[in-house]
Amino acid sequence: MPENNPETHVIDFRAAEQLLAARDPRGAVKLLDSVIAAHPENTAARLLRARAFFAAAQLRPAELEFELVLEREPDNAFAHFALARTFQRAGREEQATRHFRLAAALDPNPEYLRAARFDDRS
Repeated sequence: MPENNPETHVIDFRAAEQLLAARDPRGAVKLLDSVIAAHPENTAARLLRARAFFAAAQLRPAELEFELVLEREPDNAFAHFALARTFQRAGREEQATRHFRLAAALDPNPEYLRAARFDDRS
């Protein structure tokens, strides 16, 4: 059965990356659903699916997926930053600020620092 073949899941994951890059987030989500069903512990697939949900303006599913990633990897600065962007887009500024600051504390990436309002350019 090809759906259960680990190689198929790797191919689907890579194809989902390409679809997201090509601005087809819904197509990416569809591919990632089968990967995650077979490998629910795969944090990379969940992070990619969260990004796809965000790109498709499906904010609640994006939020849930980013939160799941952060349960497993609380020091993932990108996941904090992306969750903050999700909250910001949903008009939840207080929660957004908290995660922007966590991202900046974990990684002094200039984009994270600007979003966290830790520098003078904001």
